[in-house]
Amino acid sequence: MSPLCWEIAAAAAFVGSHFLLSHPLRAPIVRAIGELPFQGVYSLVALATFGWLALAFRAVPAEAPFWAVGDGLWITATVIMFFASIMFVGSLLGNPALPGPPRASSAPPEPRGVFSVTRHPMMWSFALWGVAHILVAPTPANIVLAKTIIILALVGAALQDRKKEKLQPDTWRAWEAHTSYWPLGAILSGRVKFTPAGVVPALGGIALWLAATWAHLPLAGMPAGIWRWIGT
Repeated sequence: MSPLCWEIAAAAAFVGSHFLLSHPLRAPIVRAIGELPFQGVYSLVALATFGWLALAFRAVPAEAPFWAVGDGLWITATVIMFFASIMFVGSLLGNPALPGPPRASSAPPEPRGVFSVTRHPMMWSFALWGVAHILVAPTPANIVLAKTIIILALVGAALQDRKKEKLQPDTWRAWEAHTSYWPLGAILSGRVKFTPAGVVPALGGIALWLAATWAHLPLAGMPAGIWRWIGT
């Protein structure tokens, strides 16, 4: 089997095991061994399959990109990552999709900031990361890796909606009625008004964006973001 095929197999194992353990296999395994042991099994499988994916990715020989990457694509990717960073930081504040105790009331919160854009800002930030990296690193190995993250994020978000509808039928369906899966969907339909992200998500997102793009040079061997033009 070629190195690229090994990477594809690792990607399928990583995504497939995540979906299976998060959805159809979760309940029977929890009934059999308990919640805490299940979390241990889940973490071990996720770590093992992600490690396999990382090793397989690194083992694929360098190949020529599918298209030339100039300043236009780098600028596009830089802007995408700017918004992805703000969405990620914003998703950490008041996100009803994150683990925690169920809400006492069925009344949904007013979607503000990144949640007025989409109810899955974290997942979309990962997907945007994948899109940006395909644009500026269009090699077979990188496209497989980026598409893996995109599929995991966006299909995972849709499956999360279905699971939450069953576990929290009142609160989650009310939240869905005020938000949208697709970015800007609720705003364009008039269900919600866009509100700014807020000081913390904006400043935190900018800091993450600057730090992550700066780290590209020491970690990946190439400058990224604004550091491509202003230096380090």
